[in-house]
Amino acid sequence: MVVPLLISTFTAVFLAELGDKTQIATVALSGTTNRPLAVFLGSSLALLLASLIGAIAGGSMATVIPSDYLKLIASVGFLFIGSKLLMPLLANKTDTTDDKQ
Repeated sequence: MVVPLLISTFTAVFLAELGDKTQIATVALSGTTNRPLAVFLGSSLALLLASLIGAIAGGSMATVIPSDYLKLIASVGFLFIGSKLLMPLLANKTDTTDDKQ
C-alpha cells in the first residue's frame, strides 16, 4: 500500500532534516532578507530535487542490487557514520576518566 510508505518516508525525512545544516542555512538566508517566501521556495525546491535524485538513484540501484543487500549497505553506512560521530564523545569520556585517577 502506498499510504504507509508515504507516511514512513515523510516521517523519516522530516525527522532527519530537523536541525540539520539545510535548515540552518535556510534560517540564515531567511534572516538576511525580507523575502522569506523566496527562501522557503528555493530551499523546498532544492530538497525536492535532491530527494528526486536520491529516489531515482535508489530505484536504479534496486534493479541491479537485491534489496536485502541495499538495506545491508545502508545499515552499515549508518552504523559507520554513527560510530564516527560517537568517537569524539567516547574519547572525551576516556580522557576525563584518566585525568581523575
